[in-house]
Amino acid sequence: MRDAKEQGRKGLCILSAEGRKREFLSDAKYLAHKGFMVADTSSCGIMLMYLPFGSDTEPPQFKECAKYPTADGDGFVLYYTDQCPFTHYWVPRVEAVAEEHSIPLKTIHIISREQAQNTPAPVTTYALFKDGEFLTQGIQSDKKFLKLAGVQV
Repeated sequence: MRDAKEQGRKGLCILSAEGRKREFLSDAKYLAHKGFMVADTSSCGIMLMYLPFGSDTEPPQFKECAKYPTADGDGFVLYYTDQCPFTHYWVPRVEAVAEEHSIPLKTIHIISREQAQNTPAPVTTYALFKDGEFLTQGIQSDKKFLKLAGVQV
């Protein structure tokens, strides 16, 4: 917080979700206990929470593409960044099993800030879609991916 204040920031933001725990997202109840408030919620249940440093701070908002996540095309579409080191390990494995089982999969490696800000999902570290519908932000192993695709291993 000190660093953000020293940089003249108006507050802190974090992604969260209520209900069942979702991989790589913070617990909303804990954040609320620490003073964070819900600023916006996506249609897939991911919340943008913020802790304002002043009473006149406007709440941040998701861009429309993140608030209502959808991906073009049939089959699976995976957006990912290098933010998590495990994507470097798992994405090629998921690509390999998708090819091996003739599962349509398009992967999109997000490498710029502009790409991340315009990704059709509230989470850019890893966002998996099937037939345009957001499925998960949880990084999938090859076996988990095959299960999502309906392939028995």
